[in-house]
Amino acid sequence: MELLKDFDPFDIFDAEAARLDTFFSGVDAAGWERPSRCAGWSVRDVLGHLAGEEMYNHAALDGTVQQLMTRLAGEGVTGFNDFNEWCVRQRRAVPLAGVLAEWREKNGETRARMRALGRDATLDTLAGPYPVGDQTFHYDSEYATHADDVGAPVTADEAEGRTLWRVAVGRFALGEHDAKVRVEQTAGHIRVHADGHDATLSYPEFVNATVGRPDAGTDPRIAEALRCLA
Repeated sequence: MELLKDFDPFDIFDAEAARLDTFFSGVDAAGWERPSRCAGWSVRDVLGHLAGEEMYNHAALDGTVQQLMTRLAGEGVTGFNDFNEWCVRQRRAVPLAGVLAEWREKNGETRARMRALGRDATLDTLAGPYPVGDQTFHYDSEYATHADDVGAPVTADEAEGRTLWRVAVGRFALGEHDAKVRVEQTAGHIRVHADGHDATLSYPEFVNATVGRPDAGTDPRIAEALRCLA
């Protein structure tokens, strides 16, 4: 947690949710159908995914993750990839206003409940009990990634701070995964050593690799070694 001690996961979650909400509120009809950076998903699909995954987030808070997985398995849904695609499919025929309202309500509840619990409490996950603060950082990263996927604006004033916490979360997640990669953070760059391959990445390049959106110039072997976040 030393990497993350200077960052407030709940404030970040609120900020990234607000960024997405502001963006979604201004999307026109054509914009919803525009391809996102998330392979195979439109902007509308990203919203459907965010709304649908609140089912899991609430189950984690309620301590009912295994019951949810059992119910989904009965519908032929197994694993997170299946779950994500199922959530998107379920909402493609639902009016946009309804999907947006669902996401706003459910995610607002998730953020409030996690903040109330505090970062040192635990909640239920597929991997077992897990600290609320750490889980919130994972949500922070996912929301920032999807905000970038759909092209939600980031102001110049917040860009540097946003990148710094994302670098910290990426390094933290690599440690959680016991990844066979060594990273060294310098002023403005990340030196990466993985399976005999070395690279020096900018902070944004490092962040993009950790979330599976590597820049075109990033060595694919380095990108694969760094992938650690949803």
